[in-house]
Amino acid sequence: MIGVVATLKVQDGKQSEFEAIFTDLAKQVRANEPGNIAYQLTKSRTDPTVYKVLELYKDEDALKAHGGTDYFKAAGAKMGPCMGGRPEIEYLDAVE
Repeated sequence: MIGVVATLKVQDGKQSEFEAIFTDLAKQVRANEPGNIAYQLTKSRTDPTVYKVLELYKDEDALKAHGGTDYFKAAGAKMGPCMGGRPEIEYLDAVE
C-alpha cells in the first residue's frame, strides 16, 4: 500500500472555489478508481489557506493510474488559478 500526503496552499479568498473543484474530483476518484482506498481533503485548523490531501492506494499501478486520468488533469488545470504555490507531495510506504 502507498500513502500520499499532498500539502496545498490556496490563495486567500479562493478557498470555496478550490473546495468545490476538489469535491468534484474526489467523487470521480472514488467512483472510478478501484485501487484507491482513501482520498480525503482536510483543512488546517491554524491556517485557512492550507489543505492536505490524504491518499491511500493499493499499489504503485493504482497511484500511476490516478495521475493519468483525464479528470485528474482537468481538475489540476481548474485548481491552478486558486493555488498560492506549488504543492508539496510526500510519498509513504505502508508498514505491514
